[in-house]
Amino acid sequence: MKSIYNVIVCSLFLLLTACSDYLDVIPDNMPTIDHAFSDRNSAETYLFTCYSYMPVDQLSRGNNVSLMSGESWMVLSGDNYWFGKDHTAFDVARGLQNSNTPLLNYWDGDKSGKNLFIAIRDCNIFLENIHKVVDLEEYENRRWTAEAKFLKAFYHFFLFRMYGPIPVIKTNLPVSSTPEQVKVYREPVNEVADYICELLDEASGDLPEVITNEIEEMGRITKPMALALKAKVKMTMASPLFNGNDRYKNLVDNRGVCLFPEYDENRWDEAAKACKDAIDCAHEAGHKLYTYQGFLPVSDITRYKLNLRYAITEKWNPEIIWGTTISDSPIQGACMIRTRSSEASNNTVIATIAPTLDVVERFYTRRGVPISEDKQWLENGRYDNRYKTEVAGDSEKYLLKEGYTTAKLNIDREYRYYASLIFDGCIIWGNGVVDDNSSSITYGQMKRKQIGGQLGTDCYSLTGYTPKKLVNPESVVSNSSFSRKRYSFPIIRLADIYLMYAEALNEAGAEKSEIFQWIDPVRERSGLEGVEASWSKYSTNSGKINTQQGRRAIIHQERLIELAFEGETHWDILRWCEADDYRNRPIRGWNVNGETEDEYYKETVLAYPIFATKDYFFPIKKSSLNVNSNLIQNYGW
Repeated sequence: MKSIYNVIVCSLFLLLTACSDYLDVIPDNMPTIDHAFSDRNSAETYLFTCYSYMPVDQLSRGNNVSLMSGESWMVLSGDNYWFGKDHTAFDVARGLQNSNTPLLNYWDGDKSGKNLFIAIRDCNIFLENIHKVVDLEEYENRRWTAEAKFLKAFYHFFLFRMYGPIPVIKTNLPVSSTPEQVKVYREPVNEVADYICELLDEASGDLPEVITNEIEEMGRITKPMALALKAKVKMTMASPLFNGNDRYKNLVDNRGVCLFPEYDENRWDEAAKACKDAIDCAHEAGHKLYTYQGFLPVSDITRYKLNLRYAITEKWNPEIIWGTTISDSPIQGACMIRTRSSEASNNTVIATIAPTLDVVERFYTRRGVPISEDKQWLENGRYDNRYKTEVAGDSEKYLLKEGYTTAKLNIDREYRYYASLIFDGCIIWGNGVVDDNSSSITYGQMKRKQIGGQLGTDCYSLTGYTPKKLVNPESVVSNSSFSRKRYSFPIIRLADIYLMYAEALNEAGAEKSEIFQWIDPVRERSGLEGVEASWSKYSTNSGKINTQQGRRAIIHQERLIELAFEGETHWDILRWCEADDYRNRPIRGWNVNGETEDEYYKETVLAYPIFATKDYFFPIKKSSLNVNSNLIQNYGW
């Protein structure tokens, strides 16, 4: 069916010579379209086609958003590493984006990007024809229609975050369209956001709150997903990148339409309401913050670590509002290290994803405040000497290998630090050993020539860290294989919505007690006191909690810690207009060529990335602009 459709559309392109690759044109009364909606099974197949475009693979090779954000770096040695020949997201982080052949091109579909305008076109075809199916129950018709509207909204949103103003494709254009009609415009960002929310509102009423047929339907769209996505849309539109951005106030098309609006403080109120609606709906559907309920006799410290690790890697756990299965993804091998000499020949555990020292230093101390503010760290000189070494003592035995020499930076940190990161000397709970006190429990040995360090030219961590939180504790490394325990990677989880709500409340001028009540549960499940208690007792900047600006910094850091390596950091630092800072910092790690403690524990600069103002939005391919003169390029490209 699609091949016939494409021939006709291509013919139209040649005839008009003014169309773009993303043009949504649908021929009238095509028999193949009628056949696609002739019965329930055919229509369901078409619905799954609409699903198939979803670019939610934050952990895939070419589209690893954690790499694009600069959270992690990697060895780039020919093609002999986890990414094969597809390292597109990393190329974006390295400053190789361009407007001739844009990387991750979701506008036209190129360079590891899918053409999402085709996805929107297929959603429109589905919505325009689903009424033709004669053997479809009414409730199924409503549900499938709602799913297609959600997908259409999501594809618009994905493009919206990447490109800012985009064409709004409400319906497909007929083949009788004139050359001028097919020259679509980019619409103002507030109108784009409003339309996305309109679709989600229409969809939410006909979506199920929970998936009851879990075997066959897990991953299908639910009402909590729709409201959570709406909350993200509202948060994005309220944030500085879109709400009164002076850098883009002069982006005006040939109609004289300004594509970025003036600042509107009411957008934060709208965002707060959307977040609260999403939270209420999630709670009603049974979603809650994950806490480890296993029966293994683990210490309280290990339990705190497992709270976060399993919130990510326990399949379809109650915290996950929207998840996607990555059962065959090699990402776990790219985050795991070898831990035993018997694993030396294992080529699937390669530790190539390397968090930077900047991210490592972002996590709190054990007392739940930044390392540069912690009174105890400052009084005993730990902060100034954080790159020096110390022997791990008995009090750290569930976190660090007792008697092992590691950096002071790795000691006395919050439990999310040890749940999120593998590093030299850290305990790696799981990997076939689940007894906290077993002498066989594995730990990181990351120096050169050690089993988890640099053994070859490219299969090692460039910084001395890897993201432990992306490795399921039940995955096991053996001599020649890595048995990966499959899980559903969280696209949206409840902690994300809690922290968004706290952010929106703060920007809308709410009282601090109202704000902190949504941050504190996230901290509590990781073994930390609440924000007010922690800053009052332990921080040198205790007044930080009493100002909107101070609370903003706390909320931002809380999101960067809790959601590290999950793909959110990239979008957050962009919408906050803080990427100029974060993505221009030197990429730092340990000297992983060092074989001794003195050689290894040296702060080492690995790269100097360049992020310019133009990088806040992706470029539109120049050839697309040449084809459609009504489109204008994003700033700086």
